[in-house]
Amino acid sequence: MDITEEALCAALATAAGDRLQTCKLADGVATIMLEVGGLERLDRDKLEMAVRDAARKAGVADLRLGMTAERKARVIIAVGSGKGGVGKSTLSANLAVAMARLGRKVGLVDADIYGPSQPRLLSTEGRRPEAEGNKMIPVQSPYGVPMLSMGHLVQPGQAIAWRGPMAGNALNQLIDAHWGETEIIIVDLPPGTGDVQLTMLSKHKPAGAVIVSTPQDLALMDATRAIGLFEQGQVPLIGMVENMAGYICPHCGEASDPFGHGGAEAAAKTMGLPFLGRVPLDLAIRQESDAGNPPAAGDTPQAEAFLSIARGVLAWLDAKR
Repeated sequence: MDITEEALCAALATAAGDRLQTCKLADGVATIMLEVGGLERLDRDKLEMAVRDAARKAGVADLRLGMTAERKARVIIAVGSGKGGVGKSTLSANLAVAMARLGRKVGLVDADIYGPSQPRLLSTEGRRPEAEGNKMIPVQSPYGVPMLSMGHLVQPGQAIAWRGPMAGNALNQLIDAHWGETEIIIVDLPPGTGDVQLTMLSKHKPAGAVIVSTPQDLALMDATRAIGLFEQGQVPLIGMVENMAGYICPHCGEASDPFGHGGAEAAAKTMGLPFLGRVPLDLAIRQESDAGNPPAAGDTPQAEAFLSIARGVLAWLDAKR
């Protein structure tokens, strides 16, 4: 049967969606181009089969099909701190979940090689990533965030005694994985300014960095070191987050500040950095995080704190594009 170019292209667009780049029909020969950037091999094969089937049903016997991969490069956002114990991993997990809730395609890399905690925070403990070729396929969390962590590759509680180059290679494998349609990768860096951070700066070049600190002076001193590292690596600083900022007693309702209040915001102002927001010292955040239920996935005041920070990071990112 005869078919017009317009009708053929409409049929192929139904099969390929926005992956159809060009569509032409001349002398009974159809020439089309598909954009397949970010698709895994199996998904590319399925797409090709669907398009060829649609062309055959439309009456086209001679189909010439090409594929391109022109998706934008993924954006890496590093989350760092100068010391441990400031809630950086909790912030990273909830930032990724909040971004996913805001409609972004976000992945998470747990780069804390020696003390991975993200599998617990995003309820993926005990799961191992599959592989395609020599690359890993991220583990899907229940919250719309694919993720990879050394915690997925070793037994729970197993100590990892690696020297710097081995830790750097492990980070490379986590980041250079089959991330599919993921557009933004949040990287939860280990505390401090060691080999893993240097590998990240030299090889993977984050688009920007978020610094997490508690309000107390000692934590802010360490956060300043992390800021200096990113500045030396010419990584733009997106801003600072003040964690464990203020505590409301669940029994009497009285507010107190065990770690102080406003220190990170004041430090950000002094250094000319944006202040992204604060997260309270809240028992519910600790309990839900330990249970693998990130607060950002809910509809509580705690969730709104993380969503507000995510909006600030995305606004910075969109302004840079």
